[in-house]
Amino acid sequence: MTKQIWLNLPVKEVAKSKAFFAKIGFSFNEQYATPHSTCLSVGATNFAVMLFEEAIFEGFVQNKITDTQSSSEVLISIDAESREEVDEFAKKVEEAGGTLFAKPAENQGWMYGCAFADLDGHRWNMLYMDFNKVPKQ
Repeated sequence: MTKQIWLNLPVKEVAKSKAFFAKIGFSFNEQYATPHSTCLSVGATNFAVMLFEEAIFEGFVQNKITDTQSSSEVLISIDAESREEVDEFAKKVEEAGGTLFAKPAENQGWMYGCAFADLDGHRWNMLYMDFNKVPKQ
């Protein structure tokens, strides 16, 4: 039976990616670290996002890596506890060298979030959801 899930992403340089994610507040599970990979821990459940250097990743998937400058394969969403957390996070992303492609803003009247690309162009968003404002059906 499945006990855990890992999301695997290709990166150009593990050390640079690790520095970027550390600057925006993420931690790492060093148990899974190698010279060419690292394990980013996300959220209270420590969801594992494995960052593999591109050559290693291509060996696993036996396919070309998506060109993140011209297309996207996935949008990784993370939650926030407040609008302020979204605003602070967006600043950290820009300061760490990430690219905000959607600045913090309200969406559908009950969500507030921002979206960014990491150093390798993978797309992420952070959302604060106020379920008290969700339209009733």
